Amino acid sequence: MRKEQAIKTTYLSIAGNASLALVKGLTGYFGNSYALIADAIESTSDIFSSFLVLVGLNYSSRPADENHPYGHGRAEPLITFIVVGFLITSATVIAYESIQNIRTPHQLPAPYTLIVLGFIIVVKEFFYRIVSKKSSETGSSSLKADAWHHRSDALTSLTAFVGISIALILGKGYETADDWAALIASIIIFYNSYLIFRPALGEIMDEHLYDDVVEDIRKKSLSVPGVLNTEKCYVRKSGLSYHVDLHIIVNAYITVKEGHEIAHQVQDALKKELPQVGHVLIHVEPGHLPQPPAGAGHAQ
Repeated sequence: MRKEQAIKTTYLSIAGNASLALVKGLTGYFGNSYALIADAIESTSDIFSSFLVLVGLNYSSRPADENHPYGHGRAEPLITFIVVGFLITSATVIAYESIQNIRTPHQLPAPYTLIVLGFIIVVKEFFYRIVSKKSSETGSSSLKADAWHHRSDALTSLTAFVGISIALILGKGYETADDWAALIASIIIFYNSYLIFRPALGEIMDEHLYDDVVEDIRKKSLSVPGVLNTEKCYVRKSGLSYHVDLHIIVNAYITVKEGHEIAHQVQDALKKELPQVGHVLIHVEPGHLPQPPAGAGHAQ
């Protein structure tokens, strides 16, 4: 279900980026606005990056096999790295062309470009909110990267709007305000690239980033009869799933079989109540309780 949600959202991103890239490119070319053309370049790169996200989601959701006992989830942050590469490349191209245009005299942008930009800003922010919400619901790092593509697109469009407005209001001598806006937009894209890259790197490096998930795991585990407490709990993300290593504390005087059954009940409860949980490894620790009367070998 979470995979299907993520894939549908990615198709929405692809359709939106393709449509807006065409609108931006045509408006920028005929309206004499390099900021809009730069925006179109970024949207075009977004189309390819969204296709990569789609490939990553399909591959990372493959079930575990002999060579990949923990599944293929790590493919997703790797795809995120490639998506970041697209962002950095497009930002570099925009920055270079902006500097070239700043040094080259040209005409003022057409006034109607502001109308197009206003529409694009609203649409892109709408896309950002939808994709960001779905990335939170599914836990997809590559979908989060795709959401930030939309936000960076909205920001570049906003800077272009400001630059073109300055050029049109102040008139002759301020034609390059549009190009300065594109240069500022490239800096914003570079910064957003880092924001996307950092959590994906943390996922690859198994950083402890999931306190909220750990808290949910402890609560669900304590609801299982026979679990007295929880001790260590390690969580690492792989694709759309979280792999869990959990230490539970049980009555020290129950049988090994009873402790084993409690551990399985915890596994079943976690997978049922927390669908984002994948592989679960339970380690049973003895609790320091008074020894029960002879013959009382049962869970308390």
